Amino acid sequence: MAGNTFGTYFRITTWGESHGKALGVVIDGCPAGLSLCEADIQAFLDRRKPGQTRYATPRKEADEVSILSGVFEGRTTGTPICLMVPNTSQRSGDYSEIASYYRPGHADYTFDAKYGFRDYRGGGRSSGRETIGRVAAGAVASLILKELGISICAYTKSIGPVSISMDRFQPELLGQTPTGMPDAESSAQAEAYLEECMQNHNSAGGVVECVVDGVPAGIGEPVFDKLDACLAKAIMSVGAVKAVEIGDGCSVSTAAGTENNDAFYMENGQIAKKTNHAGGILGGISDGSRIVLRAHIKPTPSVFSERETVNKNGEDILIHIKGRHDPVIVPRAVVVVESMTALTLVDLIFAGMPSRMDGIKKFYGK
Repeated sequence: MAGNTFGTYFRITTWGESHGKALGVVIDGCPAGLSLCEADIQAFLDRRKPGQTRYATPRKEADEVSILSGVFEGRTTGTPICLMVPNTSQRSGDYSEIASYYRPGHADYTFDAKYGFRDYRGGGRSSGRETIGRVAAGAVASLILKELGISICAYTKSIGPVSISMDRFQPELLGQTPTGMPDAESSAQAEAYLEECMQNHNSAGGVVECVVDGVPAGIGEPVFDKLDACLAKAIMSVGAVKAVEIGDGCSVSTAAGTENNDAFYMENGQIAKKTNHAGGILGGISDGSRIVLRAHIKPTPSVFSERETVNKNGEDILIHIKGRHDPVIVPRAVVVVESMTALTLVDLIFAGMPSRMDGIKKFYGK
């Protein structure tokens, strides 16, 4: 299986399966001297671990991380960092039946079509638990960005038909509501909607919005490695994401040029923009304003109502899914989107370091 590695200069490789002994990540390219301990990473993993609310899978996992290499006396050494999280609550028997058929909306059929074999226990590498490695690495990337004065904030923007009101945005509620919404009123409405979904043996999708402040102008490469292209690839690589928007996103297709363009002006001797329809990126390169992106996440495909599918003998059958599943993935995906954003930014910041000769000379004291 190819494609388990992300990044060029700050490179991560995730490993492990949903029902294997452990999952984790190897980080290559982290600079030496970064203050790092397991608690830094655990804070991120605690935001995505299961079993914390009524709207998450009841699978109970501590998701406790261990640093196996790359850190000495509380600082990174510049060598590969290996992070491991054991699996402790597998119930593989819940999935034995699906070895013989393909769950609608899952990767069962496509894995068989590609490999002729699959780990049917919870989806194996296609399980949401694969994101543990991404989030652990994202915690490290976020520490690097913090050192550079860059901050990332992600939250649930909508679940089903319920969207937050930015007029009611409450920063103190970030990560505190069971929906991930920083708007108490909208969160209550979304919870009522999810209760209805659960009563009807159904699931819901939604949108995660992510904003980044402090990114200087000049990050991103202007052709294939555009900042927006790399962010879109990173976010689309998350299993349940089906669309990514940056700035005004899809609405630009119906806007006029006079509405969509962001006017420049001078502010305290610096170039600034009067609006931010572009979402902080022009020509694939950061323009110094806030970066705004949104990830559209599909409903959890495992629903407990009767579904039509096909078994491995090519027969049409009806099934009832068993196991432990989230009625909505969105709240736990918030930190995953944030992590993939951080990983992308660090990689492109490192890639851009040799862009200018004066910068290279300054780095080496010439």
